[in-house]
Amino acid sequence: MNTGKLKIERELALSEPRLVMGLSGWMDGGDVSTGTIRYLRKQLGAESFARIEPEGFYLYSFPAPMELSAILRPHTKMKEGLIQQFELPTNTFYYSAQHNLVLFKGREPNLAWEEFADCIFGLCHKLKISRIFFIGSVAGLTPHTREPRMTFSISDEKLKVLLPQTGLRLSNYDGPASITTYLTSRAPKEGVSMLNMVAEVPAYVQGYNPRCIETAVRFVSRLLDLQVNLDYLREMGDEFEKKLTDIVSGQPELAKKVSELEADYDNQVFDTEMGDLKEWLQEKGIRLD
Repeated sequence: MNTGKLKIERELALSEPRLVMGLSGWMDGGDVSTGTIRYLRKQLGAESFARIEPEGFYLYSFPAPMELSAILRPHTKMKEGLIQQFELPTNTFYYSAQHNLVLFKGREPNLAWEEFADCIFGLCHKLKISRIFFIGSVAGLTPHTREPRMTFSISDEKLKVLLPQTGLRLSNYDGPASITTYLTSRAPKEGVSMLNMVAEVPAYVQGYNPRCIETAVRFVSRLLDLQVNLDYLREMGDEFEKKLTDIVSGQPELAKKVSELEADYDNQVFDTEMGDLKEWLQEKGIRLD
């Protein structure tokens, strides 16, 4: 369990805090995962105290077309020929003593999942964290004019008691797994319970989605009994929806697809495979976040 990749820079005196995680990568469509942690960190005044060093966890190069390989490579910024920034992946823990809370914002590792999990659980053991919450998102059939559907998966049957107070649906998923699924499967052996909340974001919308982030922040705040001001996200979400609706109205094909999604959503028709919409998006060259 001991790993030198976990660097604790400040000793804390918290009373069995909760841990909320967000990761960039596969389950961060609309920036919901990382955007939620970013918003909570700012609203709660959380400060950094520990990190997981990136060495050995990430691929920086891969034999593939430039558009694909660029996703893996570190980001750099140059000005007049001089390198201003060179950014490796960061994995940072923050804390709020007032709210007895630890936040983690990182990037899903490409490699060494076991050691990455050792770092997460190692911190949990040190701080006596007994419950982890992960916030994520996937592309789906929720239209931008509706609140994103939320599903959750759990490490322990007892966590189902949280379902009635949240309105979340239990996940029925069969497919490729993420690092959070690995953490959840391992959590009982580590004496930790874990709950994953996943928002279904509009498949035809890329980039930062304040409407979906607002929903995620609201749900996690309810679970953790946090008082978080959501006004900024609500205002951004309203503006975001209006702009999208204007764009969609100018594209008859897309407007028809969105109208169909709205009807299915209102009639509680659930289809995680996306079918015709996925094919249509591919034909139009629209990638799925």
